[in-house]
Amino acid sequence: MKTRFIYNPKSGHNAKSPHLLERARLFIAQHKLDADVVLTERTRHATELARRAVDDGCELIVAIGGDGTMNEVAAALIDSPAALGLIPCGSGNGLGRHLGIPGPGKGAFRNLLNGDIRTIDTGLANGIPFFNAMGVGFDAEISHRFNRLTHRGLPAYVHTTFGTLFRFRPQKYTIRSGDMSITTSAFIISVANSDQYGNDCFIAPGASVDDGRLNITVMKSIHLFNALPIALRLFTKRIDGSASVQRLLGPSFSIERPVPGLLHTDGETHETAALIEVTVRPRSLRIMVPHREAAAA
Repeated sequence: MKTRFIYNPKSGHNAKSPHLLERARLFIAQHKLDADVVLTERTRHATELARRAVDDGCELIVAIGGDGTMNEVAAALIDSPAALGLIPCGSGNGLGRHLGIPGPGKGAFRNLLNGDIRTIDTGLANGIPFFNAMGVGFDAEISHRFNRLTHRGLPAYVHTTFGTLFRFRPQKYTIRSGDMSITTSAFIISVANSDQYGNDCFIAPGASVDDGRLNITVMKSIHLFNALPIALRLFTKRIDGSASVQRLLGPSFSIERPVPGLLHTDGETHETAALIEVTVRPRSLRIMVPHREAAAA
């Protein structure tokens, strides 16, 4: 199987230690793979490299990085015969965790040899693809701030979150899907393909990546007295039990806010219009996941 590894030297653990680059090259040599490794040099470069890999006839294209690298590579593989491989080494690794893809040193490279191909859905927010989650409101603001940090990881994310939490003000949104319409003030509106943001923080418990539907979680308010209970619910898959949360499920949504602003797709932020059209492209991305028997062991 012709394979190309796309390595982001600035992503998560890669920025601290370049050993995964050498690990990938050693893996190729040990298993005598028809493969090579290329490095990203700038934002969105991974998408360019992945498209070139498809044009070169690669059947497996492996992203070595975090959710942003995954998103950039996967964006080039939508409706492509090529499959995405993932060596998840970022700060959250939401899609990788949802699919049970192990991290480096825990079987991530072995999964590329022994795994199965699964076909999952793609979400689109005003035409921008996402594979794990997108959102507006507080989580888009946090993603924007987090991406500017020199040092990342869970402690930095928690510090950024709580440093911004009580200064952020909710907006009013109108959400429509089919005949349904709700207008509400919201702190966060998250649209998830998988069940979690990453780090086992479950924004959409029970979500499936291949059911042709997306999960909206509306957090209406977060304040001094409910912030900790909501955080505990997120990490224990009990967010549905909060009076401050509303969940919706469907193949498409429109989210309208008073003015244009930020949205994030898999943690990468973009400026976009006041009206956001969110749709799903069912079973449009092929991805290597652990073999079912191995995953159950």
